[in-house]
Amino acid sequence: MSPGLQVVGLILGVVSWCLQSSCTSSQVWKTRSQVESVSSSQWQFEGLWMSCAATSLGSVQCSKFKTVLGLPAHLQACRALMILSLLLGLASIIVSVLGLRCTKIGRTSERAKDQIALTGGVLFILSGVFTLTAVSWYAGRVIHDFYDRLYGGVRFELGTGLYLGWAASCLAILGGSMLCCSCRKTVPPTRYFSYHLSTTSQGQKIYRAAPASDSGSAKAYV
Repeated sequence: MSPGLQVVGLILGVVSWCLQSSCTSSQVWKTRSQVESVSSSQWQFEGLWMSCAATSLGSVQCSKFKTVLGLPAHLQACRALMILSLLLGLASIIVSVLGLRCTKIGRTSERAKDQIALTGGVLFILSGVFTLTAVSWYAGRVIHDFYDRLYGGVRFELGTGLYLGWAASCLAILGGSMLCCSCRKTVPPTRYFSYHLSTTSQGQKIYRAAPASDSGSAKAYV
């Protein structure tokens, strides 16, 4: 059951990494609310890297953020967290493949392969936690600005990119947990000694050394 659990965990980790990539490159982390919009034929949405506007005719215009230091602190932090999650996810895929029991690499023992798979599972979990932190932080700011009556800017709502991030984080944590659970604890072999006591109907016998007059050396009977 452990090899199958490892394979399923690795597949979930690969799918989560693909979703993380789509989430990071997505430009629909937040969309302009239609409640205050004058015309419903125009949409505005933003991501981590650029802001876009679309019309009902199908034309889309996007412009990259021209500054990095001038961006909000939470946006810069979300960028860093998503990049870290992608790097950790890629490293965890490589490590997990090397730690699978169905792969043969040299003369690596099963105990060493379990440790490698455990490391890959931990990296998957960290990658999912980073993604979950980024999308939850970003969503929290969007919700806070939407309900803030003193906020004078454009009000946005949650976009599809955030839902991709939540799905990716759940799959990464689940896949990493499967990899960690598949690593059984190996106990080094223990030497066992067996003692046999033979008894007779006459009870316990005590053997003593022979007298010195019989021979020059003592004789012991076992």
